[in-house]
Amino acid sequence: MLRIAIQSKGRLNEESTALLREIGIDVDDSKRKFLSTARNFPVEMLYLRDDDIPQVVSNGTASLGIVGLNEVEERGFDVKIVKKLGFGNCRISLAVPKAAGYDGLQWFEGKRIATSYPNILSAFLKSKDIHAEIEVITGSVEVAPAAGIADAIFDIVSSGSTLVSNALVEVEKVFWSEAVLISSGHLSLEQEELLDKILFRLESATVSRGKKYILMNIPQDAVDKATTILPAMRSPTVMPLASEGWCSLHSVVDEDELWDKISQLKAIGAEGILVLNIDKIIP
Repeated sequence: MLRIAIQSKGRLNEESTALLREIGIDVDDSKRKFLSTARNFPVEMLYLRDDDIPQVVSNGTASLGIVGLNEVEERGFDVKIVKKLGFGNCRISLAVPKAAGYDGLQWFEGKRIATSYPNILSAFLKSKDIHAEIEVITGSVEVAPAAGIADAIFDIVSSGSTLVSNALVEVEKVFWSEAVLISSGHLSLEQEELLDKILFRLESATVSRGKKYILMNIPQDAVDKATTILPAMRSPTVMPLASEGWCSLHSVVDEDELWDKISQLKAIGAEGILVLNIDKIIP
């Protein structure tokens, strides 16, 4: 059996459990439980604070973990990044008061910087040969300048709305993060086999995201042009119709290109275009 540590609450908890359900693992996400077992896959979930996850994976208490890359980097435990998961995207940035007169990185020389990520910040400052005092704060870092605790902050930024509401401006983007699947790198043969099954399912879910299945009727003499518009994963499926001179063409297209592709297909005579959602693509 595998034990997977995930965040006990918050956005990463919701997105992690949604991902597990997407790949067919029935997770009981009751917030009252510390440990729960999936009903249809040999895995149990361990719910923890995000900053504890790298440690419990490193020491083998959990086989795997889903956590932000920022926590992996900050905590510094010996874990293996198995796969980047494509959600929970954010960055850790330096921000200063709007009226600070910021004029470049040297502004931070001798300043006090509040953060929950002292190790990442220290490494960055050292790489830039900047000497600043780091004030470690575990929560509400954004209020530090207004409270006189620090001159600037180093904190997670997603939309930037928290900075705006605290009269701060982002001046240096330092570290980019997303949710990652981590392992201690010391799994049993049985656990490795289970991990391979999970990775196969994750790949299927990843490939299918942002794609649509498209099918249409198209004149036979326009098929070559259509295949250049819709290259598909290997090549489109083309089948003859009962009506002479017409074919049915099936393909997969990225959602963000969909309407442009449809316009091009209409221009070469495509009719009866259907667009369908894709649940899974098995690579």
